[in-house]
Amino acid sequence: MRIHCLQHVPFEGPAAIADWAAERGHSLVVSRLYAGDDLPSPDAFDWLLIMGGPMNIYQEQQHPWLAAEKACIDRALAADKTLLGICLGAQLLADRLGSHVYAGPEREIGWWPLHLTEAGRRSSLFGGLDEPLQAYHWHGDTFELPAGAVCLASSSACVQQAFLYDKRVLGLQFHFEVTADSVRRLIEHCGEEITAGRYVQNAEQMLAINQEVFGRLHESLYRLLDRLASVDRSA
Repeated sequence: MRIHCLQHVPFEGPAAIADWAAERGHSLVVSRLYAGDDLPSPDAFDWLLIMGGPMNIYQEQQHPWLAAEKACIDRALAADKTLLGICLGAQLLADRLGSHVYAGPEREIGWWPLHLTEAGRRSSLFGGLDEPLQAYHWHGDTFELPAGAVCLASSSACVQQAFLYDKRVLGLQFHFEVTADSVRRLIEHCGEEITAGRYVQNAEQMLAINQEVFGRLHESLYRLLDRLASVDRSA
């Protein structure tokens, strides 16, 4: 399988998703949009992976590549590709599916639990995963559920944490893919966003997580990706 990753900043790459792809024998190509890399055409990939970043989807003036990226996502949707968006990537998917993206009532930064919806528990992607799911978060924006999509998970701070559209478009507001190193890099580059809030942990709390937690996180990630890769769209 051919995976193409759209990366918005140097410190938010595919992380554990790259490990999964390598272990499963899938190719992974990265377009570094911040560095001016070209965007792929739909015939160049099977999956489009859209990563996170500190920018907002509506900041096209500050980040001119956002307009071209949105057009790339539109082409992938029209070509019936599988798309996986994480954090900013999920917001971009929601936007391209016609939903409103906006500043949420609470910023959510740190390790906070996810709870599956009834649809999530019944779904072929999330069903049977540990609950509550411990996941990593770093976002202020959120989005309305796209028409025709199903909400699979929520948290106390954010109703829309995961959605599935047309069996092949998955948006995850949270991060399953982080490693201890990528958490440190996020704190290093975006630490000014760590200010007082009900759902904002400090750097010490975020860095205190042990490898066992990362192991469970990546086990859930691998199961989710394996299931997405095996989806039968004709069913």
